[in-house]
Amino acid sequence: MASLTFPRDFLWGASTSSYQIEGALDADGRGPCIWDSFAAAGKILDGTTAATACDHYHRWPEDVALMKAAGFNAYRFSIAWPRVIPAGTGAVNSKGLDFYDRLVDGLLEAGIRPMTCLYHWDLPQPLEDAGGWLGRGVIEPFAEYARVVAARLADRVKDWMMLNEPNVVAIFGYGVGEHAPGYTLGEEAILKALHHQNLAQGAALRAIAAEHAGLRLGTVINLQPCRAEDEAPDNVAAAARWDAVWNRVALDGVLRGRIPDLLAERMAGFVQPGDTERIRYPIDLLGINYYSRMTMKAEAGKPFGAFWGDAHCDRWTHMGWPVQPDGLYDLLCEFKRDYGNPAVYIAENGAAYDDVVAADGRIHDAERVAFLRDHLAAVARAAADGCNVKGYLCWSLLDNFEWAQGLSRRFGIVRVDYDSGRRTPKDSYQFFRDVIRTGEVEANIP
Repeated sequence: MASLTFPRDFLWGASTSSYQIEGALDADGRGPCIWDSFAAAGKILDGTTAATACDHYHRWPEDVALMKAAGFNAYRFSIAWPRVIPAGTGAVNSKGLDFYDRLVDGLLEAGIRPMTCLYHWDLPQPLEDAGGWLGRGVIEPFAEYARVVAARLADRVKDWMMLNEPNVVAIFGYGVGEHAPGYTLGEEAILKALHHQNLAQGAALRAIAAEHAGLRLGTVINLQPCRAEDEAPDNVAAAARWDAVWNRVALDGVLRGRIPDLLAERMAGFVQPGDTERIRYPIDLLGINYYSRMTMKAEAGKPFGAFWGDAHCDRWTHMGWPVQPDGLYDLLCEFKRDYGNPAVYIAENGAAYDDVVAADGRIHDAERVAFLRDHLAAVARAAADGCNVKGYLCWSLLDNFEWAQGLSRRFGIVRVDYDSGRRTPKDSYQFFRDVIRTGEVEANIP
């Protein structure tokens, strides 16, 4: 075992999303979103909804107290677009903004840096009805929504993330139908949804910068190294195609103003002159979400002829995802090499396990503790090797509504009893608190 240390000014905390924790879906003028419709259509695997979820809308002071007790100095949360502008455009709902006002003030009072994400998948349903991310009509409404929120909060919130995981939105929402809005429209729809999110992001970044000076602006992308299952040429080519779609459209768009070469011909029909300049923006901070590598193989009939291959792994989470902390180290080092080492932070990293409440009332989630320890060690190693990584926010503070999986998957370092709302810190919470307090993690280093 070796002790690895983190920089003194490191950001420590957690990330959440509005739809997954807030509940109160019909409170104080909130409008409908695509996930409300998806759930109403019976698409949630365990039959649950986010109507209450963690009831964070009413219990947020308790949750902020948990953050403070753990020693957090940062917290990334998302704003619910339909809570602020119920129809997606038009009238602003002051009661929705009032909620985020109270939350921000509570965080600042607790000594926690608020980091706001503007879009974590809850597109207002009227905008989806008008074409959603498949058309350009969503771009200006998103920029105006960003401006409205910044006008209210930017005097206190200095960190602004535009989107969360545009690749997941495009692929699973529009391409294969596993997430809201539930369309199975294939490859062209995936690329259109990616491109229009990029354009909306660029417009929103400019709108916020014009509204308020002195802010740190960025976005959050789920980056996962794509590796071929083996050295077979077809599998190597499939992994390269999937890397272009999953990682490079979003990443190269904002950082380089480029369409990946492998996709340029495919996207030429809807990329208009000037689009790449509108997409590119000199962001101050990039949030990276990491859960595992992606091991790919060629498979006909799947989007872009690629599908999951053998991960060559012996550890798995309750989501069926491989546990590969070395992939996070590789990702940060490759990002440093390929993109000039701009400032990044880990905006999501965590694991779902089938937690059990023990006879003593505690949750001894040893698998999650091991997951966090190994991934924190990977981050510390990368920082020691010169990667410009500024912080680590675990996913997630609370067990929550896990999208199409409903309430059946638990990612939190704090357990939520969905009947009573009771919060119970798990062993992983205590472990993470100790790492934050000491600035060190003990890890097995080869």
